[in-house]
Amino acid sequence: MAIFAVKTTASQEQTVADMIISREEDEIHAALAPDSLTSYVMVEAEGTAAIDRALEDIPHARNLVPGKSSMAEVEHFLSPKPDVEGIAEGDIVELIAGPFKGEKAQVQRIDEGKDQVTVELYEATVPIPVTVRGDQIRVLDSEER
Repeated sequence: MAIFAVKTTASQEQTVADMIISREEDEIHAALAPDSLTSYVMVEAEGTAAIDRALEDIPHARNLVPGKSSMAEVEHFLSPKPDVEGIAEGDIVELIAGPFKGEKAQVQRIDEGKDQVTVELYEATVPIPVTVRGDQIRVLDSEER
């Protein structure tokens, strides 16, 4: 069992992965279209023959890339990166969603387990800590830089 790369048309990776899986080839076990990998789909299969058969009539699937990969080479695509990664306490952020959208704030605390950040709004008369999800903020200025 190995992992093979299939070249696709840009922005069609998920469509190609879905179509490969829908072919129901016994030798194809999984197809992955990671967001961070453009124009490629990773396919777990027992050999290239089944992939070649599946690709014959799939639009947007260009060709099979020669060679194979190991699980170790692709496992970083399998676990999602937390939204709070790259945010540090003291960073200046802008809230991009929720009731305080557009407000600037300073990061007070980061909870990586829950993927949440507690911030303190800049322009509030009384400093109020607000806890938001990591995907609801954008870093404007980082103290580490």
